Amino acid sequence: MTKKAWVYDPHSGGVKIPEAVRERTRNRILAHAASQYAGKYTRIDVHFRGQLCYIDAYTEPCVAPDFDPTPYGESREAYIERLRNNPIHLGRLRYFGDEDQWSYAFFTYSHEKYEPSVFDNGTFHGTPEEAFDMGAVYLND
Repeated sequence: MTKKAWVYDPHSGGVKIPEAVRERTRNRILAHAASQYAGKYTRIDVHFRGQLCYIDAYTEPCVAPDFDPTPYGESREAYIERLRNNPIHLGRLRYFGDEDQWSYAFFTYSHEKYEPSVFDNGTFHGTPEEAFDMGAVYLND
């Protein structure tokens, strides 16, 4: 008979995020984005669901002057507006009760899902600002 052992998984479970923590976290992320990544995005969206915090960015699309989207059934203006309103998923944080120790999942566009990630500090936990820095790779020109 195999004995079962408890294994800690930083990418499952967590604690529902209290409203006060949500507001502080949103403010921290937005302040960090404004001070470190100004001009790289037009808007940052921070939203919460249960124990998870999602960070999305919106950017001004780079569309070649001679690009013709009519084969896609839309005008150039409609195409650009659609791109403006399409978020770039920077990542998902998971809350465990400590505002400075979140786990982070990086959104992979190749698989279209969130994948567990290790912070630059070598652990599975870090701050919301550190998580934003990891996802901001999508904001580079």
